[in-house]
Amino acid sequence: MEESSERLLAPRATWADDHGAGPRHSDRPARADYRRSVASGSARAECRSAASGGRSDAGATAAQARRTGAACRRAWGAVIAYVESSVILRLVLGQPGRLGEWSALDRAATSALSEVECLRTIDRVRLAERLSEDEVGERRAAVYDVLNTLAIVEVTRPILGRAAQPLPLTLGTLDAVHLASALAWREHVGDDAVLATHDVRLGAAARALGLSTIGLTRG
Repeated sequence: MEESSERLLAPRATWADDHGAGPRHSDRPARADYRRSVASGSARAECRSAASGGRSDAGATAAQARRTGAACRRAWGAVIAYVESSVILRLVLGQPGRLGEWSALDRAATSALSEVECLRTIDRVRLAERLSEDEVGERRAAVYDVLNTLAIVEVTRPILGRAAQPLPLTLGTLDAVHLASALAWREHVGDDAVLATHDVRLGAAARALGLSTIGLTRG
């Protein structure tokens, strides 16, 4: 099914500012700038180390990103990406294997689904790990900090229609919506856009459709 990028991208998604997106959640001031800082060059390995190491709390992750942002942009070059929810969750939960290119992102988007996916995951963690109200609040705030730096691709009828089409690999419903959203974002910003994901099957499906990926462990 062929659809124009204008139809696939919801009218209320924001694409206008110099970095590709103003916050959709304008009532929630961003507490941390995960992407933007300028410093002189260092190796890609240094960027990966900053993304994957250090303290596991969300505040430490934000601080690491602020310190290493420009160095990573110089090492990787500016990265244009669609960010799937697994990337956001590893970042805000301080999990190992966080996206090495995160601080190099220059223009990025995610689906409106990501807010729900991330907050439901935090609620499961709350119950499993008996988090305090303060800990839950910190993690929820960290989700919105990230979302406020990303353009939001709404789950429109054209997106759902594309997600319902046959795919090269079997995907679940949410992954199919993410893939359709990523393809729409690429149509909007150009062929240099990549999919940032830690989901191996979603990454394989994307590559089968000609969409490059970052964030997958290489053997």
